[in-house]
Amino acid sequence: MASRMEQRRDKAIKRLLELAPQMLFGSSSQTYRTCGNAQCRCHSSGPKHGPHVYVNYTGEDGRTTGYYVPQALQERVQHGLTAWREFYEVSKEIAELNRQIMAAERPGKTRRQRN
Repeated sequence: MASRMEQRRDKAIKRLLELAPQMLFGSSSQTYRTCGNAQCRCHSSGPKHGPHVYVNYTGEDGRTTGYYVPQALQERVQHGLTAWREFYEVSKEIAELNRQIMAAERPGKTRRQRN
């Protein structure tokens, strides 16, 4: 049984290696903004400019930070964020498989019966 779990774990590890080169940490958001031109339509009844895409993440100091994503890179960035989410899920799967493998290798324990 451990052999099957080890095979599943090895397959998941290979998937992590495929995801790693494109991963980006964070989440994306879109904003619509007004420009600096007071005569522009965005200051009155017209639509605001956008969408402007930003990636938000928690920095090393624990504070939320982020960066603007140019339109030409939006698809690539979205792909990288999706790769990060999959990386996280596959990592959890590997951790669970490792737990199951260790449990299978543990010497048999007898359960104490309650009276």
